[in-house]
Amino acid sequence: MDTFSKTTSSFQKFLKTIKRKEMSWLLPAVVCISLVSGLAGGVAFEYLKENLVGIAPKVNIGQEGGVKEYVPQTTQEQKIIDAVKLVFPSVVSIIITKDVPIIEQYFTNPFEEFFGQRSPFRLQVPQYRQKGTEKKEVGGGSGFIVSVDGFVVTNKHVVLDEDADYTVFTNDGKSYPAKVLAKDPLQDLAILKIDQEQIVDQSGAFTARPFVPVKLGDAGTLQIGQSVIAIGNALGEFRNTVSVGVISGLGRTITASGGANFVETIEDVIQTDAAINKGNSGGPLLNLAGEVIGINTATVLDAQNIGFAVPINKVKRDIEQVRAVGKITYPFLGVRYALITDAVAKDRNLPVTYGALIEKGDSATPAVTPGSGAQQAGMLEGDIILEFNGERVTPENSLAKLIQKYNPKDTVVVKILRDGQEKILQVTLGERSE
Repeated sequence: MDTFSKTTSSFQKFLKTIKRKEMSWLLPAVVCISLVSGLAGGVAFEYLKENLVGIAPKVNIGQEGGVKEYVPQTTQEQKIIDAVKLVFPSVVSIIITKDVPIIEQYFTNPFEEFFGQRSPFRLQVPQYRQKGTEKKEVGGGSGFIVSVDGFVVTNKHVVLDEDADYTVFTNDGKSYPAKVLAKDPLQDLAILKIDQEQIVDQSGAFTARPFVPVKLGDAGTLQIGQSVIAIGNALGEFRNTVSVGVISGLGRTITASGGANFVETIEDVIQTDAAINKGNSGGPLLNLAGEVIGINTATVLDAQNIGFAVPINKVKRDIEQVRAVGKITYPFLGVRYALITDAVAKDRNLPVTYGALIEKGDSATPAVTPGSGAQQAGMLEGDIILEFNGERVTPENSLAKLIQKYNPKDTVVVKILRDGQEKILQVTLGERSE
């Protein structure tokens, strides 16, 4: 007889017994009924556990009773995790060190000059003097490896100091002395080089261990609202800090400032709300495919989560030039100008509301640079450049952006307005480098 049958038989005997009793047995009967119900429920639970256990989802439980492995809850969350894992080995921290003076304090008695060591005045005045130098960390930034042979991309303002030493720390804890190969004269970009580690292969010969480079994406396909991930050495202390956001704007123009009197106007940058902190400069901005689509470069100090990144297509150009000629060059027209808007045209009483006005300069930056292609073509202060090789010059299609479409020594056609008359000039572009 099984457990359920035994329980039922006992209950029937109990009912026959209580028929011969008075109403005083009511409370004990209720207790017994509850007990029997519990036993019956337990039997039913055992049956369900043995026969229906496959219905409930299995949870991966560790030895301590906790969840052994976290399962991402959304597809986007999984993509963020995968992208970060893919790029982590390629993101580096850049530490800046420099020989700084060691200052020593000592005390002198100014009255000893007059009274000697037997001076009645015991005044001690603190003085300071240099006692040698010491190597000290003075700053830091971020970067990422772009080639198996050790090319590293970072911001120009991270490596401005010519007298400093730069060390690259990889995610596996190794450090490499870094050499600055080139700095971009127009963009906040620089290319560094670290040497590969020499290892012994299976044949006993020395070979260079390849670095793990990032995958470079295409900034030309970006859309506002697209999810992005920023990684960097936040505050120079928290390496590989990850923040997530979206692309807030495209084609922005900013004026960025930093240490060592660094001020630079950068056009066509990406705006994002992914948190970019001090020390994140030079780190990668990723899409959800794990591709680098920008290099983090600046933030707005008085705002929350307004950061900017240089599009990766400009980085690609720099890498190619450094490999080919060992430096980064741009075509150079040789004029100082102001882009014309409706407000500028009204304020200066100009005959057109578009173009670039060649404005008065000074000894350091003249209106037209001596020896430049612009001077050789006959451009003058006060001329308005209307078109550059057939394209109209506007704030959205700036002269700088148009010039960068060409190479040094290219000849272009420039339409100008002088004294109310249009003129066509042939200009051969010069070269500009750091």
